[in-house]
Amino acid sequence: MQRVKLDRIDRRILADLQADGRMTNVELARRAGISAPPCLRRVRALEEAGYIRGYHAEIEPHALGFNVTVFAHVGLNSQAEADLKAFEELVLAWPEVRECHMLAGETDFLLKIVAHDWDDYQRFLTTKLTAAPNISHVKSSLAIRNSKHQPGIPIDVEAGPEVDEDER
Repeated sequence: MQRVKLDRIDRRILADLQADGRMTNVELARRAGISAPPCLRRVRALEEAGYIRGYHAEIEPHALGFNVTVFAHVGLNSQAEADLKAFEELVLAWPEVRECHMLAGETDFLLKIVAHDWDDYQRFLTTKLTAAPNISHVKSSLAIRNSKHQPGIPIDVEAGPEVDEDER
């Protein structure tokens, strides 16, 4: 079931699940102002429509010894579509790379990479990244600290159409 327009309740459900994906359906329904069965139907419809891509636990990197985060600005020798896709496929096989963004401008890709320490990152850089085909240059930026980490997107719960009484 594909919903084109999200109502206030849908947006509330999305905002609450984004903040706490382990929230029970009963609590989610209470916050949305509806009963549990229609809430569960809405969640399933949001999943089927592609608004909800999945659920995951957010792990503290330092607790598992990942003390270094580096943003690598990667330039390629060729920006032909086949070469871009080949690089993206290669990146998928590297667990150290947590995010990969293709950019417009001087840098072709921005990679977010985690490592245990600086030496660990240098090993990744020299044995995998710069050794990969089509790499022109890599500029590394070491993250000193993270003052904001807010996954997801801003959801305006109050925007959009109102809810029909039969949906409650």
